Amino acid sequence: MASVSALLDATTARLAAALGLDTRDARLDARVLAAHAWGVSHAWLIAHDRDLVDPAAQTDFQSLVERRAAGEPVAYVVGVREFYGRLFHVTPDVLIPRPDSELLVERALACLPPDRPADVLDLGTGSGCLAITLALERPLARVVAVDRSAPALAVARRNADTHRAPVEYMQSNWFEALGGQYFDIIVSNPPYIAADDSHLGRGDVRFEPREALVAGQQGLADLAKLIHQASCHLKPDAWLMLEHGHEQENITQALFRKQDYQQVRTWRDLAGHPRVTTGLASK
Repeated sequence: MASVSALLDATTARLAAALGLDTRDARLDARVLAAHAWGVSHAWLIAHDRDLVDPAAQTDFQSLVERRAAGEPVAYVVGVREFYGRLFHVTPDVLIPRPDSELLVERALACLPPDRPADVLDLGTGSGCLAITLALERPLARVVAVDRSAPALAVARRNADTHRAPVEYMQSNWFEALGGQYFDIIVSNPPYIAADDSHLGRGDVRFEPREALVAGQQGLADLAKLIHQASCHLKPDAWLMLEHGHEQENITQALFRKQDYQQVRTWRDLAGHPRVTTGLASK
């Protein structure tokens, strides 16, 4: 039998070689897989690094390592990903929540007073991480989340149940099923990658749903549609907030201004890249 430390060392080396990861990232992957396989905490792995692992537990761990070594994202292997301090269930039917998208939450919360009701819409909700986080952080808000994918909505509803978040879900292709509803804030992380973008063949995105990543017109089609159509569903002095690619800042701002949004501004993510553009409806 091998020790916890020996298994983690061997797995770190294997993942680094198989996936081209640096040692730190490969070690983190190994620890996440081990903690999930054995039902233990990261602190336990440190405290018990010299413990021997029985063959059955090694087999459970190695089955996860095989999947990761083949390139499958850790989030899909273990079935969860943290977002804004909470764990969300994820499957290949939804995008993996990423820290960059927490910027959308931060900007929305800055415009949602905690002591007043508000109507919030999350378009293309996927795992539901945006809608659920906003509902939990602003309990007085009514949060509506839509997605055209029934499997994605099933994941989102499961997450809402887990976190006891009162989110209203609706299957819709963007605004089509919303009728005459109006909102104080609309947030969305829409598809914004061009179909020929080389990044689609690398890393985790190879396993993520293509329809949630790729948009026509070199990645701009859905951004342009949402900016154009959102004004019909925004109350006076309401906000539209969209995530986009770091090279799309100028064109996204231009699209906002073309539709007469005011106070248009782009906010930068943790890496310093332009990531979220916001605009105030002019009514």
